[in-house]
This record gives sequence, C-alpha cells and structure tokens, in this order.
Amino acid sequence: MTATEWPLVVTFGEMLLRLSPGDAPRLFESDQMRAGFGGAEANVAVALSHLDVWCEYVTRLPENLIGDAALAVMRAEGVQLSHVLRGPERMGLYFVEPGADVGASRVVYDRRASSFAAITPEAIDWPGILADADWLHVTGITAALGDGPVAALAAGIATARDRGIPVSLDLNYRPALWHDRDPVPVIAPLVHGVDLLIANPHSARAMLGLDVANDALATEAGALALASRLSREFACRQVALTRREILGSSANRWSAMLYDAATGALCPSRPWTVTVVDRIGGGDSFAASLIASLLRGRSPADALEFAVAASALKLRVPGDFNRVKTPDVDKMLRGMAATGATFGELRA
Repeated sequence: MTATEWPLVVTFGEMLLRLSPGDAPRLFESDQMRAGFGGAEANVAVALSHLDVWCEYVTRLPENLIGDAALAVMRAEGVQLSHVLRGPERMGLYFVEPGADVGASRVVYDRRASSFAAITPEAIDWPGILADADWLHVTGITAALGDGPVAALAAGIATARDRGIPVSLDLNYRPALWHDRDPVPVIAPLVHGVDLLIANPHSARAMLGLDVANDALATEAGALALASRLSREFACRQVALTRREILGSSANRWSAMLYDAATGALCPSRPWTVTVVDRIGGGDSFAASLIASLLRGRSPADALEFAVAASALKLRVPGDFNRVKTPDVDKMLRGMAATGATFGELRA
C-alpha cells in the first residue's frame, strides 16, 4: 500500500433494523417509529468509508425488501458488499430509547432466529475475502449470536492470522445477548493474539474473567496496569481502553488510552466533554477512526487523539452512522493545538 492508495478493511457482523420513538423519549409513548439501520460492524464500515478507507462488509441479510433496503443504505455510504450472503430468515431488530434513564439509553434486542444467526462458516470464503485485505475488524457481539456466527468469526480470525493480516476485536459486551451464558470460554480464545484489542474495565471483567475495578482507568497507573495485563495475558500487540464518564442526563466526558506492547508505553488522550445526542455508534466510530489512523501510519498518540475526536463528534449526531471526514477532524485538532483549547472547552 502506498501513501496515495486507500487501504482495505474487512468487517464482519450482523446488520440490524433500528426502531426508535418518533416524538417521545420512551418506546410506545409515541404512535410513530423512526426506522434506520445499524449494527456495530456496519457502523465501523460506514465510518471507515468516510475516512477514505475501502471497507468490505461481510454479513447475511434476508432475501426480502428489508434486506434490499439495508444493502442500498450501505452502498450509498460507499461500503463494498461483494460478499454479502442472503437467506430466507428475518431481519434482526433493535429498539432504542435515547433517554430512558439519566445518562443512559435503553436498547431492546429482537434478533433471535435472524438471517445472520443462521450463517455457517462453510458459506464464507475467507481466503478470497481477505486476499487483498489490510485489516480485519470484528466484535464480541458476533460471538454471542450462536454457534454458526462464532464458528464463522473464528474462521475469519484464523485466516487473517495465517496471512499476517492485522486483526482488531472490540469486546463490545452486550449482557442481553448472552442470556446468562458465560462469555469467557467463547471470547478468550478469539482475543488471544489479536493485534488491537478494544475494551473497558466492565467488558474485560465480564468477557475475559479478569478481576478489574470499575475505576481502573481513573489514573494512568491503573490504566497502564490493566492494558499491560491484557496485552501480556492475551498476547495483544496494542490495547485501547475507552472511558465514558456520565456527567448528567446528556453530558459525557469521553476519552481513551492506547497501550503499545513493543514499547510498553501508554498514550492517554485528552478528554472531551460532549452534550450527547445519540450514544449509539460512538464506540464503533472510535474503532473505525483508530484503525484508519494506524493504517495511515500515524503515531499511536496522534492516532488516538484523532479517534477520540472523531468518536466524540459522533455522540452529537443522531443515528448509528458517523460520516465525519478526515480533513474536518484534523482541522479541529490543529485549531485546538494553535489556541491551546481542550476537548472539555469544545461543547456542542
């Protein structure tokens, strides 16, 4: 890949139909629903496409008008869809209450027996899909969706490792999807050896079985201890730790840290205080922006600052997708550097 070429990232996971109340904060207090599409890996794919990265999105959609609409939406965002599978089953749904509780949105899933849940590893040509790929991005959500999805996920990770393609995995813990099952035996083997692990204290405790305090990221020493432990125990080259502090019903302080095993250094980002419009997709935007920055050869510190800025901007945008452009984020960061402003002073 030369400096002028767009890198190619492959993402794999379920796309969902998103429904949210039309004119009320809670589900069914309105007689209208807003419909859209989303899903962690789809969100990453869209964000990457707007950051000048080719992204091939691999999924399985129903063979009906809803599946057709999902494809049309992703094509319009510039995402590549050459390896999308179709099936007779239904589209997975999720319902979003943007402000059900102070500082937190509420998500209700309805995705059992979906088209993606019926996927099998034999149906996916991972060697062909990854033939020209520069990166594979996956999440722990896929591992919660059944035997077929987790087997397909494991096959994709194994193929990427065999070919020397970097793999990132965002733990993305969703308790409702595990149905009281223990994620650790499923997730730990998938995490072992990934190039970039994205986590927070809660997901590391629930999905990897680590004894981690909720305030582990309150100090750089605590963050370094957690990141280095994750890197050491799971052989991860880099570990990104995200931190969201709830300041009020619509205010968050958003920041992250990036650990590099080769140097043993931990880069902390500056925090950004954000008036939140929609929390869904913020972490996915962080993952996409960090991947894009690392692929473009930015230093770990610069890549992290870019990713935190881009993802903080997403929190002020309704819907799952972040369409922020690289020059816009860079311009904002240059302005901050010139004026000495901090993220906390740049409120919506």
